[in-house]
Amino acid sequence: MYQEVFELQAELLKALAHPKRLEILHLLRHQSLNVSEIVEMLGLPQANLSQHLMVMREAGVVESQKVGKEVFYRLSEKNFVKASDLLREVLIKKHKGERVADELAFKMQDLWPVVIDPVCGMRLSPKTAGYAVRKNGESSISVLRGVWRNLDMTQVDILI
Repeated sequence: MYQEVFELQAELLKALAHPKRLEILHLLRHQSLNVSEIVEMLGLPQANLSQHLMVMREAGVVESQKVGKEVFYRLSEKNFVKASDLLREVLIKKHKGERVADELAFKMQDLWPVVIDPVCGMRLSPKTAGYAVRKNGESSISVLRGVWRNLDMTQVDILI
């Protein structure tokens, strides 16, 4: 029984032990999204995303709901967000004095986003944006790189 508890924890952590899966967790933090939206936001091939979602679903991290032809995903437990935030705090201590610690110090729930990402609808601030671009003097921010994939990137300055 004692060993089984650690084995169960290890299996759950394996399901989260990939940067893209953690990125998916972040995307689903406050909303449910369909597969097409996640594909667009992450810039991943659908087959690759499906594999990640399958691992997360089998581990009980996400739940799916079919609505018509679309499948929507959401976190099965808000505690996954809390766990991610706790790991962020551990990393802040580990990287104290390094540049990355300053970025890790921002807790997502403590930031007051100022704009809505035009593709995914997530609330963003310059601190939470993954990418920012400026074209013809106008700046735009987005949470993920996949957003920029379909844009004409000529004469664009990548800011972040």
